Amino acid sequence: MAVEELSFTVEKGQVYGFLGPNGAGKSTTMNIMTGYIAASSGSVRINGFDILTEPQKAKKCIGYLPEIPPLYTDMTVFEYLMFVAELKKVAKKERTAHVEEIIAKTQLEDVSGRLIRNLSKGYKQRTGVAQALIGYPEVLILDEPMVGLDPKQILEMRDLIRELSGEHTILLSSHILSEVSAVCDHIMILAGGKLAASGSPEELQSLMQGQTRLEVVVLGEKEQAEEILQDIGQVEAWEIEPAQETGSIRIRLEVADNADIRKELSVALAGAGMPILSMNRLERSLEDIFLELTEDAGQEDEAPDADGDDEEDGDAGEDVDAGEGVETEEDSDANSDIDAEDAGEEDADDGSDL
Repeated sequence: MAVEELSFTVEKGQVYGFLGPNGAGKSTTMNIMTGYIAASSGSVRINGFDILTEPQKAKKCIGYLPEIPPLYTDMTVFEYLMFVAELKKVAKKERTAHVEEIIAKTQLEDVSGRLIRNLSKGYKQRTGVAQALIGYPEVLILDEPMVGLDPKQILEMRDLIRELSGEHTILLSSHILSEVSAVCDHIMILAGGKLAASGSPEELQSLMQGQTRLEVVVLGEKEQAEEILQDIGQVEAWEIEPAQETGSIRIRLEVADNADIRKELSVALAGAGMPILSMNRLERSLEDIFLELTEDAGQEDEAPDADGDDEEDGDAGEDVDAGEGVETEEDSDANSDIDAEDAGEEDADDGSDL
């Protein structure tokens, strides 16, 4: 089962990031939302239009960049975007001006007359984003938009996504945390086809923080420090090891209920004749949170059921809300290959907003 019981809400004008390891279900979820594959149950609504029963109206609201951009390499950039504009039924009298505006927005002016096959990876990705923008859809869905780019191209793509977020709701996927955290207002961590966590970068850090952790370097002896820590009630655990400076020790401790004991600890250490060389509050990085959540999900997937057999059956539900309303609640089989237009016989329950 590629996606199981996945439900979320997307606010209009925000940049949302699907984060997860390879095989977590990111691309499958995007393919379901865009109508490329059908879910075994559930529904997707884009601005109130069901992706299965009203596919043309729903897809008109979506601009989609797959992981491999759908480029015709024997065309020039301008020819290709004019072709896409025709497919998306942009009015003929407006087509040229529309394409030129998008070329300027995606900074493709210098290569608009070149064959796509001769472009660098970065320009090919920009061309892929440009085709997604044709028709100015309300929602942009970008699957791994920065994959394979060099550091300079990644920075340029980040800037482009930030610029586009002022006019579009954007969903992008990646398995690289730094890409998602750099541009996204909201992060959804997928693991094993399920939503492991959801929130802003700050909310995720707060959610997973649990206990306050401090690292203190002092001059003194281990036994002396342990006596002091035992007298401070909020300290739940500690580790003490030699520090780099001669005669110093490093204390790492965990404090219950996010209590701030820095003043109490400082007074106690100073009173015992143990000068403090440094004191830092340790926080889990997003990398730590990502690894912990995905590892936990992997262990759950590997655990057998009560009969000793691996569980094979599952439902995949998904809710997405993009302001004006894209609703999605879906179940997906990994091998599903039913086009949205032909999925009328699929069972679908109303669910979410994208």
